[in-house]
Amino acid sequence: MAARRMSSLLSSSYASPLLRSLGTYSGRGSSISRFSTAAALEEPITPPVKVEYTKLLINGQFVDAASVNSTCVNNITGQLIADVAEGDIEDVNRAVSAARKAFDEGPWPRMTAYERSRILLRFADLVEQHADEIAALEAWDNGKPYEQATSDEIPLFIRLFRYYAGWADKIHGLTIQADGPHHVETLHEPIGVAGQIIPWNFPLLMYSWKVGPALACGNTVVLKTAEQTPLSALYVSKLFHEAGLPPGVLNIVSGYGPSAGAALASHMDVDKLAFTGSTETGKIVLGLAAKSNLKPVTLELGGKSPFIVCEDANVDEAVDLAHAALFYNQGQCCCAGSRTFVHERVYDEFIEKAKARALKRVVGDPFKKGVEQGPQVDSEQFDKILKYIRSGVDSGATLEAGGQRFGSNGYYIQPTVFSNVQDDMLIAKDEIFGPVQSILKFKDTDEVIRRANASHFGLAAGVFTQNLDTANRMTRALKAGTVWINCFDVFDAAIPFGGYKMSGHGREKGIYSLHNYLQVKAVVTRLKNPAWL
Repeated sequence: MAARRMSSLLSSSYASPLLRSLGTYSGRGSSISRFSTAAALEEPITPPVKVEYTKLLINGQFVDAASVNSTCVNNITGQLIADVAEGDIEDVNRAVSAARKAFDEGPWPRMTAYERSRILLRFADLVEQHADEIAALEAWDNGKPYEQATSDEIPLFIRLFRYYAGWADKIHGLTIQADGPHHVETLHEPIGVAGQIIPWNFPLLMYSWKVGPALACGNTVVLKTAEQTPLSALYVSKLFHEAGLPPGVLNIVSGYGPSAGAALASHMDVDKLAFTGSTETGKIVLGLAAKSNLKPVTLELGGKSPFIVCEDANVDEAVDLAHAALFYNQGQCCCAGSRTFVHERVYDEFIEKAKARALKRVVGDPFKKGVEQGPQVDSEQFDKILKYIRSGVDSGATLEAGGQRFGSNGYYIQPTVFSNVQDDMLIAKDEIFGPVQSILKFKDTDEVIRRANASHFGLAAGVFTQNLDTANRMTRALKAGTVWINCFDVFDAAIPFGGYKMSGHGREKGIYSLHNYLQVKAVVTRLKNPAWL
């Protein structure tokens, strides 16, 4: 398979005449062209970083893929950044073999937990020293704003590794009182070789959520990056080895899901699997793990999170928070508040202000100062979002803002707002994963709880209210792994994250994530003539 290259232009777009002809285009949206910037039309800014690492990382060395295949990485214009080695089954086998040898024979699980902690801390320091280059790679590879990567994601990445460095020498078992003359203790042992598959929307953060706890517990890792966004993981993994990480402890395979991902999920010598991605792919991964060696699997999957604005809300504050909850990272966030439920008493006011905020959103080159929204990650995601926008119009929702491609180069989409959205519309049920806000009306608390829970997903929820009783009731009633009250997207290192229902199994971050990478062993020793029991 030759290197895959994407064209710099896409022919598909949905022009305003089409939307007007369908009769659901809001007259209030006549100023849709007034988005805050035409930065997407300008000459792209050259990212301040050089791509140095494009090979697979196996056993501490950057190596070519076994085949001649390579996958291309596309920047904000849709043009080629670099050819990156594309791993397949043979490469996964090599990586797992290196990880197995490093676990069974190497120093990592045998060194003191304190020394492992020091290596993790040295790594965090190196990332901090190279923060600008890493943020630039993340923005270039993914399309997210450079300012977002530098101010939000790199600091949290560093914090996650320092957090788990602190846990490394505090993992211990229990001494248990038995009913007879026995000494009973539990040992918390590293599980072995951990296979990890991360998505393209937050490459570095997902790296930290998985690699941090796995290494703190003394495991070795084979990590498959998303084919769209391998660059930042390769760069930081080089820094990890500079920090003193032994060869084979962390292996990086760039590649596609049906080849490299499937090989990792079904590998008989992988002891644990962690996956973040779509619910559909999560089902496949879970099946492959079960059919092979029945390895335990942690799944962080899709969402359709409700953001509930109650009748007592400060509308201006609620609009800003709901906007951030949906549009952050181009809407490419699994927990995005993509079902905005607004009480009928404040609904009309909320719609007008939500539309105005969307029209002010700064869309453009992610390396330009002040840009809030860059391009979608690739042509596939771009086309998918535009199809959902057309579906919203076709199903009778009112298009208040956006709805079209932004500019002519790259994969930019206008921030889009729909009102009069009904629960049975696809834009209210499916995970769009793009900058499309669907605003629904509700009458009372009982109704909105029922409707918010009427989803296959249960990843997160947001509630905006000044009433403590309302907040407490919704906190307990909403079937979601995280409920944010008067805030959203708070991702401190210690806060666990994961879903209910089809949003996944297990939790990441915090102390709960350590449980994913440990085995519990009971040790029972008979006591002869004990002085006490």
